[in-house]
Amino acid sequence: MYEGYLIDLDGTIYRGSEPIPAGRRFVEQLQARQIPFLFLTNNTTKTPETVANRLANEFSIHVGPETVYTATLATIDYLNDANKGKKVYVIGEPGLIEPILAAGYVWEEETPDYVVVGLDTDVTYEKFVVATLAIQKGATFIGTNPDKNIPTERGLLPGAGSVIAMIEASTQQKAIYIGKPEAIIMEKAVETLGMEKANVLMVGDNYTTDILAGINNGIDTLLVLSGFTQKADVPTLPVPPTYLVDSLDEWRFNEE
Repeated sequence: MYEGYLIDLDGTIYRGSEPIPAGRRFVEQLQARQIPFLFLTNNTTKTPETVANRLANEFSIHVGPETVYTATLATIDYLNDANKGKKVYVIGEPGLIEPILAAGYVWEEETPDYVVVGLDTDVTYEKFVVATLAIQKGATFIGTNPDKNIPTERGLLPGAGSVIAMIEASTQQKAIYIGKPEAIIMEKAVETLGMEKANVLMVGDNYTTDILAGINNGIDTLLVLSGFTQKADVPTLPVPPTYLVDSLDEWRFNEE
């Protein structure tokens, strides 16, 4: 039996504003069995409190904010561990900017210690200019997550990775990535659960982020074909997931 679960949200529990009923039932099974879990999301546009409220109000999934670990929280943990200064410039939305500032970091556009870039639906050319110049002056370049697209009811929209890619092109520097599939967010999430990697299962719909996050970091994986990765993609995956299901309803907790 796995002692804890790391669970993706968009494409796994819901798809944009569309519920995935099997996702809700999966969470309810975990709650009924008192199995600890964390929703592990690369989405930096919402705080854990906002995510928990949305899960309750839109999808009838009732959890506390402590069950949500975002790429924003992992970014703050990384900044704290790096300990290179407190000045920061951020491209992102309030779910990224406000927690970073609340953690004691100070806004600086000319000579920040860090430039943090995430999804920003109001991004402007001027924001790209400020970030580019700051990185050229020596700021550490951090990307919240590499997701090129985000799945919605409208289709696959540009994600944080698309925004970060523009600054990588303008600075000719690669960002330090925090979110899935990178080790930073996975190490911190497992640490938050207080468990060993061998006892944790990573559940998600996106092979290139969720599943590779497990594969690259020694964590078993469950790929559900409800979002980004399609059944036609499965035969060409370079390393298969530990488990594969069409729906989370297929998962049998007592058969692990």
